Amino acid sequence: MQVVAHRGASHEIAEHTLGAYLAAIETGADGLECDVRLTADGHLVCVHDRDLRRTASNRGVVSTMDLDELNAFDFSSWKNPWSDLDDESPDMDPELGKVLTLRKLLETVADAGRRIEVAIETKHPTRYGGLVERRLVELLREFGWTAADSPIRVMSFSFTALQRVERMAPDLPVVMLVEKAHHWPMLRRLVGKDWIIGPGIRELTDHPGLGRRLQDSGRRVHVWTVNTDEQLALCRRLGVEAIITDRPAYMLERVRG
Repeated sequence: MQVVAHRGASHEIAEHTLGAYLAAIETGADGLECDVRLTADGHLVCVHDRDLRRTASNRGVVSTMDLDELNAFDFSSWKNPWSDLDDESPDMDPELGKVLTLRKLLETVADAGRRIEVAIETKHPTRYGGLVERRLVELLREFGWTAADSPIRVMSFSFTALQRVERMAPDLPVVMLVEKAHHWPMLRRLVGKDWIIGPGIRELTDHPGLGRRLQDSGRRVHVWTVNTDEQLALCRRLGVEAIITDRPAYMLERVRG
């Protein structure tokens, strides 16, 4: 079972920061997960929310801001707001807590010295529509990561977004994220036979029939966000291929023994 770090080692370190991803790589995570949004000047950045209120204490909207504007904000202090008062807290390189571009994350993965897979979720709806997937595929081509042996897979709750990716880069694996169990009967008629299915752990827990149907279908299944022993046990029973977790070090210990 593959252990994928959700937004990096986000249980301990602020999500989507370079510090969180470096920690996940150091623990031995098999893969990294990130969400991407497009800035006003065309850069893909690793940010989950459409605005900065939660992670940078600012009302700005990512899609209306340039990368230089985003670089002015601290994306890490919200995770541990009292760290400045802790004399025993280690000093942190400010660069590890800034907004992270997808390019920088991919460069980090390329330099890691081992294969690390990256699950990239494109966020929708967005004012830029299909431009997000176009920019993503263009960037992956620069790295030579659109062929069948690519360490990248693209995820989305948007069926249309994944269709775009499939047209532009047919060899890239795609993951159809499933937010609600009752969406699956409709989605299973639409998704490609090779598409990976990505249900949330809560839906698998609350609706056991969903897991059984996915298991019976023989689909490859990647589950988010798995953080407890009970959730891991359910994924094991269902033959899940990959778990996405906020706690990669903890889950690696449980999975690898």
